[in-house]
Amino acid sequence: MPDKPGSRSSGFDRRAFMAGAAGSALIPMTARAAPEDARAPAAQDPSLPVEVTLRVNGTDKRLSIDARATVLDALREHLKLTGSKKGCDHGQCGACTVLIDDRRVVSCLTLALAAEGQEITTIEGLATDDRLHPMQQAFIDHDAFQCGYCTPGQIMSAIACVKEGHAGSEADIREYMSGNICRCAAYPNIVAAVKQAAPEIMKG
Repeated sequence: MPDKPGSRSSGFDRRAFMAGAAGSALIPMTARAAPEDARAPAAQDPSLPVEVTLRVNGTDKRLSIDARATVLDALREHLKLTGSKKGCDHGQCGACTVLIDDRRVVSCLTLALAAEGQEITTIEGLATDDRLHPMQQAFIDHDAFQCGYCTPGQIMSAIACVKEGHAGSEADIREYMSGNICRCAAYPNIVAAVKQAAPEIMKG
């Protein structure tokens, strides 16, 4: 027999049950909102300087740079090695070419942080004492430059071209040097310079 209204003889209290159910429904929602201190730390601002050690031309250089800085920026703006040129800044002209662990790379597209622990060689690091590198001398001998803006990148790429074994013919040299643009169109002289320097580089 159902209890009369207001009677407390029943063990079930509808009003208490509804209040309890509503409260329990809120628990998962509040549990998901973790306190501010317990949340994962925010990612570091990429514009803040980071410490990096670059080995450039045989010497370790400790720098504090923007994490987004390229090898070219590190060389020119921080180390004042301005031989590597900023041409297109899109990796298409080759004026910024340097060697990293003897591989030619366009330094305008290579993050400085990614080059840490590797050997970076620039045009400034080629000559020994008062003696020019064979490729530098060959460029002079064959007048393989005019304005000279692209020349450092051309020379660095030419050295790699020889070491990669792609200097066996004029056609190969033209093909494997095609990533380096000379706006003065000194291409025949560049090819002649590579041909002259190749035997000495391979011998040494």
